[in-house]
Amino acid sequence: MPPWLDSPAERLQVLGASPWFAHLPPQLSQWIAENVRPHELAAGARLFVRGDAPDGMHFVVSGAVRVGSLAQDGRESLLMVARAPQWFGEAGLFDGAPRAHDAWAAHESRLLHLPQAETLAFLGRYPQHWKSFGRLLAHSLRLALGALEGHALLSPARRLAQRLVAMAYGYAAWQGPYQRLISVQQDDLGTMLSMSRQTINQLLKEFEAQGYLRTARGAIEVTDMARFREFAQR
Repeated sequence: MPPWLDSPAERLQVLGASPWFAHLPPQLSQWIAENVRPHELAAGARLFVRGDAPDGMHFVVSGAVRVGSLAQDGRESLLMVARAPQWFGEAGLFDGAPRAHDAWAAHESRLLHLPQAETLAFLGRYPQHWKSFGRLLAHSLRLALGALEGHALLSPARRLAQRLVAMAYGYAAWQGPYQRLISVQQDDLGTMLSMSRQTINQLLKEFEAQGYLRTARGAIEVTDMARFREFAQR
């Protein structure tokens, strides 16, 4: 085990940054803190690939994990970039189906891994906790459906604004604390939203002129979240 977060108390504190985890019943949150396993990924290392058997859920402590698909010719379909304090990979708990996407470290990353077999065994003993995992899955589904709806109905500016607000809140339904500084490349935003880098750059300049945010190399700082959220929700 890596020499970090090697006690349940430490893991409980770090996991508490996740809005989903923070509202779990004490029995479940304590069990997760006792059973997650620290895991390190070097930049570019694969966590799993399409077709792998589901191995459980993952929580980002630091760094970033890209989730999407890589074609043989090098083209990339990017669904999301998971960052702290975000969970992902929960779908396999419910259907046991192989992984539908690839996941790899954008740069050096630290994760906590909740193993599949142990989790299913725990839920077999305490089935009342399935509802908590169902909430996490439902939230992920809502995000996916919202992205599809936005692609069909929303302007590029609103789609970009909604994605940035969601990222600032760790994809946590725009609730709780948020990160003012979003570490993301404009190329990645373009890939996630099916827009050109030029379009992303122009829209960010417009947002900056409105006072919503400031751009920097490899990062975006939200300077007026209240107004930016209002624009994204119109």
